[in-house]
Amino acid sequence: MNRARVLLEPAWVLKASPYGDSSLLVEAFSRAHGRVGLVARGARSAKSRPRVLLQGFRPLLLSWSESGDLGTLTGVEAHGIAQEFRGEAVFSGWYLNELLLRLLQRHDAHPALFEAYGETLASLAERGERALRRFEMQLLADLGFGLDLPPDLEPGLRYQYHAGEGPLPMRSDDDEEGYPGQMLIDLRDDRLDDPAHLRLARQLLREALAVHLGGKPLNTATMLRELRRRAADANARSR
Repeated sequence: MNRARVLLEPAWVLKASPYGDSSLLVEAFSRAHGRVGLVARGARSAKSRPRVLLQGFRPLLLSWSESGDLGTLTGVEAHGIAQEFRGEAVFSGWYLNELLLRLLQRHDAHPALFEAYGETLASLAERGERALRRFEMQLLADLGFGLDLPPDLEPGLRYQYHAGEGPLPMRSDDDEEGYPGQMLIDLRDDRLDDPAHLRLARQLLREALAVHLGGKPLNTATMLRELRRRAADANARSR
């Protein structure tokens, strides 16, 4: 059987898990080949060089041979400086990875999303929530489910948002519900700064993503809520 060979492909590791007695199953996001599953043979050995490099948030050059759904990793090289996150920023990085694992099909290239992923990791520490919202917008657009935010939105109105219909103006007596027009405009134009608008944009985008996640919650979101709950409990006990 002929095996296609890929050499020095820019990629990021989304997840690496034990495979067999000594190998790793690596889920990677590559620029030209999209999400790929690769078996890194012997990579769990203490002396394995790939084991050191096959970490999340580190830009890599991967080489592999493939026949079928899984490929065999044949080489790995560092391709830049790894992003180092602290505190909740780690969960934000894991959140990005989980979205890609859940929503991207293997061997379906998304070069613009690949570039957006690297840019988002680089800006997480500084831009935080705004960087996540921008990435979610890009992800939905790349999947063909981008939000419909037309140019004629009115900043002073409030809107309901329905998938397939887009934003619909609300009656004035419902002004405590829905989404402010100015927030939708800022989300569309990548100008979100107001903390209240960032929270509402998060709600809107999470609802849009949930439609494509099959009703199964994201593990990272659950883990972060649990971490915050424990931190709040610890603070309460220390008072």
